[in-house]
Amino acid sequence: MSDTGDAYRQEGGDAIHGTTRGSAPVPLSVLDLVTVGAGSTAHASLGTSVDIARLAESRGYHRHWVAEHHSMPGVASSSPAVILAHLAAHTSRIRLGSGGVMLPNHAPLAIAEQFGTLEALAPGRIDLGLGRAPGTDGRTAAALRGPGRLDEAAEEFPRQLAELTRFLDDDFPDGHPYARVHAVPGPVQGPAGRPPLWLLGSSGFSARLAGQLGLPFAYAHHFSAAGTLPALDLYRQSFRPSAVLDAPYALIGVSALAADTEAEARAQVLTGALSMLRLRSGRPGLVPTPEEAAAYPFSPLEREFVDGWLANIVHGTPDEVRDGLDGLAKRTGADELMLTANAHSGAARLRSYALVADAYGLPPEGSVQA
Repeated sequence: MSDTGDAYRQEGGDAIHGTTRGSAPVPLSVLDLVTVGAGSTAHASLGTSVDIARLAESRGYHRHWVAEHHSMPGVASSSPAVILAHLAAHTSRIRLGSGGVMLPNHAPLAIAEQFGTLEALAPGRIDLGLGRAPGTDGRTAAALRGPGRLDEAAEEFPRQLAELTRFLDDDFPDGHPYARVHAVPGPVQGPAGRPPLWLLGSSGFSARLAGQLGLPFAYAHHFSAAGTLPALDLYRQSFRPSAVLDAPYALIGVSALAADTEAEARAQVLTGALSMLRLRSGRPGLVPTPEEAAAYPFSPLEREFVDGWLANIVHGTPDEVRDGLDGLAKRTGADELMLTANAHSGAARLRSYALVADAYGLPPEGSVQA
């Protein structure tokens, strides 16, 4: 078995394609950044994540992913596997996964063990999305990975990916140094499913690699909108059918926030824009309140950044958000939309997912069957 082709085989049924519900153009999913607003706590934000996962499951969203970020006070998702285990204990049907785990930050065996454990806890419901960026600034990445490994780790991504897959499949060849090393829980214990792999990206590297390996691809449109169409085109052009997929399957992460009024939605998304401005300026903090964001004295350059950031957020009333998502799905040809509702308030995030579900006529709460 080669390290760049058959090593990525997944046995079992189709665990990738979502189900389109209501009048949505494609399956809808959730990307949860577990944001922490000023005056709140990580405890409260993690509680909101459970509420969102339960709502998403009850209304027919297809999957709920959490992302790995570090040294960001306004984002409490540094340990995706821990959060996913908690969400698995409070849900029963919705797919749960990482969007993503930053592979160069970790030993492949450790990820295989964590996600093998998650698969044992929630069989058939776990996705393993992988990225090659650090999910943080360079200094924090160095603290995570150790001295001298920052540049090397990115270059080593294809090898690390192949190694992780072999641990998940327990199929290192005889004579390999890891031939007698087993990820547990895993196949060494007997027949078992394992999470499907997704490659995540905001550039062409992962798009091309996902296509060459016949894997599903998730593009970070929510923070790199200008590269969406080129990356999706590259993925589709590079795609080679595999045991995992016969044809390309791409989802895009989309910043989307619906509120009862356009003004309320604007006030909420401005808090996220100011939070991102501070992060990009080296001043990360908790997500500011709508009042603080409204009163902030933006300089001309800061206003230019914020206006550009807001232009890529689908926000407004439920009808406006629905129309925006419909247009985005049509322009990109995405197979799935993964919505991330970033706001100061957990209640606003939860309300947004409910309003989007209503706008698309998704099944009423409690009616979705496994």
